[in-house]
Amino acid sequence: MNKLVKVPLKRNVRNSKLADVLGPVENLESYVKADWWKHIFNANYLRTDGDVVNDNAITQAEVDIFEKTLGVDKHVEMLDLCCGQGRHVMEFSRRGYTGAQGFDRSHYLISRARAQAKREGLSAIFKEGDARKLPYKTNQFDVVTILGNSFGYFESAEDDQLVLGEIFRILRPDGKLLIDVTDGDHMRATFEARSWEWIDKTYFVCRERSISSDNQRLVSREVITHVKKGVVADQFYAERLYSSAQLKDLLEENGYEDVEICESLDTSSTRDQDLGMMARRNILLGRVHKIVTPASAKPPKKAARVAVLMGDPRMSDIIKPGSTWDEDDVHTVNEMKKALATLPGYEFTYFDRHDQFMTDCYKWKKDFDLVLNICDEGFYNNALFELHVPALLEIMGIPYTGGNPQCLSYCYDKSLVRGMATEMGIPVAEAYMVNPDDTTFIEVAVQFPVIIKPNMGDSSFGITADNVCEDFRQLENALVSIRQKFGYDQPVLIEQYLTGADISVGIIGNPPGQFKFLPIIEEDYSLLPEGLPRICGYEAKWDPDSPYANIRSIPAKLDSATEQFLHASCQKLFERLGCRDYARFDWRLDSQGTPRLLEVNPNPGWCWDGHLNKMAALAGWTYADMLHRITKAAQLRERVKADAEAM
Repeated sequence: MNKLVKVPLKRNVRNSKLADVLGPVENLESYVKADWWKHIFNANYLRTDGDVVNDNAITQAEVDIFEKTLGVDKHVEMLDLCCGQGRHVMEFSRRGYTGAQGFDRSHYLISRARAQAKREGLSAIFKEGDARKLPYKTNQFDVVTILGNSFGYFESAEDDQLVLGEIFRILRPDGKLLIDVTDGDHMRATFEARSWEWIDKTYFVCRERSISSDNQRLVSREVITHVKKGVVADQFYAERLYSSAQLKDLLEENGYEDVEICESLDTSSTRDQDLGMMARRNILLGRVHKIVTPASAKPPKKAARVAVLMGDPRMSDIIKPGSTWDEDDVHTVNEMKKALATLPGYEFTYFDRHDQFMTDCYKWKKDFDLVLNICDEGFYNNALFELHVPALLEIMGIPYTGGNPQCLSYCYDKSLVRGMATEMGIPVAEAYMVNPDDTTFIEVAVQFPVIIKPNMGDSSFGITADNVCEDFRQLENALVSIRQKFGYDQPVLIEQYLTGADISVGIIGNPPGQFKFLPIIEEDYSLLPEGLPRICGYEAKWDPDSPYANIRSIPAKLDSATEQFLHASCQKLFERLGCRDYARFDWRLDSQGTPRLLEVNPNPGWCWDGHLNKMAALAGWTYADMLHRITKAAQLRERVKADAEAM
């Protein structure tokens, strides 16, 4: 009889975290900790099982089957329980499932999932916790899945029933549970008592297996070795073996009905060696037919009450032609109202009297769930006072869409945004700021052509074809014109005039998980007469009789590397500047094709013919869809905030 041999690893400074290693053991089961699952799902797990769990082709093929089996639309609320690093959740999200979430005990794997979802701009949400006590509301989900053999880890079978009970609770009436778990009968008959394989050129793993004393679990040992570091892990675990018939009975005992044993799932991998518990799995589908009695029935969900704050058509607005609202403005507002009227589950009330905002805010706090802040004209139609509206809402504790006062103040200052971008390693156009009392700018070495623009401002106000200057005389004239419009107390930017593609990037939602990049657009200047500067300035947005009115927005022609760079940079800026719910980022390529940031619009134009809606249309969204997603992004952000405060 072999005696237990405990051989301590020699430790060194560079490898101080290595655990002691056991030699031969007689009884694998005696070394399995009850909570082994708390510690084993780490980088080593992704390394040893990477031939399956890190193979995108395998994940896609599995989701093909799951999607077909479930047969649900893409707007269901879906939870993948014990989701690991989120491979299935993210694949569902890539396929357009907007309500996909993941839940797992492993902090390491959940962190990986969140980071990957953030990199890809996916809407998937991930939470960390114990499957026996889920932090979700009763009747919250349409679908719950347990995939990739993630069931039966607990020492007690009663714990498995606790998990099923919690799933039953959070599933809605007629909700579905899909389980993909090891074929217990197959595993008992075919498991390898001993095996080993190379994981890659530096790691190999040796495995021992046995059936537990109660014949209910497969006990496994993995010894993972690095060719230079030696043994890096010696770990034990046990998983309950359910046959398809046993699992069907278990589901029915716990209230699930119409339980179907679906097709088996046979896995292969590029290593084509020891697949263990992942080799063959059974797929079962159960349904929840809850009876909601009148006594326990909840009242119908009330429509969300939303106050819509707009500019005041009774007041002058220096940005608009003639400083007054015209028929186009009325049409724009009516188009917005028509679109919002199509959204189910909402009641919209409109406010545009700025002289009553201070008194109306008490009504907003008492009567409304959310404020849709589209008052981009600013308080009293003064663009410098745009941040005053969210500031008032902040003081009153009223939730609202879009950027907060600090974000708006940051982004309104083009020079400040340039400085932040530069600090973050994001390229910007070369520029020089002229302060109100500065008369020496002519001595600065400026490389023409340049474009001169107000440092503070939006809606391209003050930026016309005359702002593009080829020499100092034109520059002086443009400076005088800007100061006459904006006053002599405001700084002005003299910026390198870039000649490459003029592009815009849009984001709707909130990182890390719940946000989406819209298709990138560029301005098509092909119909612009020769000799006119290629800019999308004030004339393009406000003068229908100008040649600039012929500018069109088209899908940007960018290589994948540039597009990835833009996405990564815009997400960094979104988070650093404190943008919320939606934002637009304006860029221009230089002569070498390098994108250079021009400005950030935290509350970009919401109108039906604006750039944001043009991008949304390329994504297949209607105008109503875009407004709905902005509103929903704010609602979700507020809900996440409330949940965090309640924990």
